[in-house]
This record gives sequence, structure tokens and C-alpha cells, in this order.
Amino acid sequence: MIKLDRKTALVTGASRGIGKAIAAQLVELGAEVIICGTNEESLRATAGEIGAARTIAADLSTLEGVEKVVLQAGKVDILVNNAGITRDGLFLRQSDADWADILQVNLTAAVKLTRGLLGGMLKQRRGRVINITSVVGHTGNVGQTNYVAAKAGLTGFTKALAQEVSRKGITINCVAPGFIETAMTAELPEATMADYVSKIAARRFGSSADVAAAVAFLASDAASYITGTTLHVDGGMVR
Repeated sequence: MIKLDRKTALVTGASRGIGKAIAAQLVELGAEVIICGTNEESLRATAGEIGAARTIAADLSTLEGVEKVVLQAGKVDILVNNAGITRDGLFLRQSDADWADILQVNLTAAVKLTRGLLGGMLKQRRGRVINITSVVGHTGNVGQTNYVAAKAGLTGFTKALAQEVSRKGITINCVAPGFIETAMTAELPEATMADYVSKIAARRFGSSADVAAAVAFLASDAASYITGTTLHVDGGMVR
């Protein structure tokens, strides 16, 4: 059984959805979990519900927000870069702000958090960085050129950084969720849902728990020889 006792983990975007499920799973496995998000009230409610050790309310769309998280988190053994936003729209209709906002939160913030917290991992010669990407970073998706570019960039960053630090006991990996049951997907029209499901080998959407289980494995000692790779949690959608 996977154990994360005496490990400290930071999960961004953890007040709800996939991030919350990841944080809850890490708590259950014995880690001391710090959760990060933009809404302090929501974070506190989530922390009380899942037993997280600490909360950090910060806006990762700003450099100040990222620096706040690095400073307040301190030394961590596990970093899960999960925070993400969308600004969907056809490419020719996307504004410069739509592009910049997505890259800042979904890519640049993850890079800066990793840089800020990697030093502590290097000193102890042990650590896990797990970046939550997306199936669309591998397949593309209409109306999401900005989001896809950010997720694909995060995948490339992961591969390159793994080449630099894995010899020092630190693994850098991605988890790429496919279609996951969330409040947003629950509102999809029935015909749209059926079309999406038809493209999935498992013929169903996944759950946040499926993604959390993958993260927990990569965070554990059992995955010490896995680095620079992407674990697809998509029911066989990418094949």
C-alpha cells in the first residue's frame, strides 16, 4: 500500500474538483498537505473537510501571488501543479489578454513554483513534481489554442527538467486527464456527452478520484524510476 508519511505536499487549485480530490487522497495516505487557491473562504472549508494541514490563498496570475506561495509553503517533498483556467474561443477571436492569462496561470506559474521549491528538493536529494496537463495537450481541441499551447508547453517543460534533476532523486512527471465528471461536464447536452463518450475506449467519463490515484502513485516511492513521462488518465482516448 502507498504511504506518504512524513511527506509535505503542496497542491495548487485545490479548493474544488480534481485539485480537491488530489489533496484529499494525499492526506489519506499520510502526507501533510498544503492547499492553494484564490478564495480563502473556500480553501478553509476544503481544508476542514479533507484534513489539510494549511492553506495559502494566492492569485497565481501575478508574480506576487506565486512568490507568496513559495515563501509560505517552505520546504515541500511533493509539488502538484494543478491550478488552471480557461479562456476558450476560436483563435482569431482570442484577445492578447486571453492568451497571456492562460499561459501565466497554466504554464508560467507552474514553472515559477517549481523553480522556487526545487532548491529544497535538491538539498535533500528527494522530491516529486507532478504537473496536471490535459488530453487536449496531445490531441488539440477547437477553441482552445491558448489552453492547448499552455498544456503542451508544460509537458515539454516536464520532459526537459526531468533530464536535469532526475539523477538527484527528483522525479518530474505529468498526469493528463481526459474527460472527467465535474459540475461543468454535468451540464453538457446529452448529444454532446454521447459524442464525447463514443471517442473514449472505456465508453465513460472518468472521475476526480481516478486522477488523484494516478498522482498518488507518482508521488510515492513506488514510482521512483518513472520520470519525464505523462500518465494518461483518459479511458483510452489517446491511443
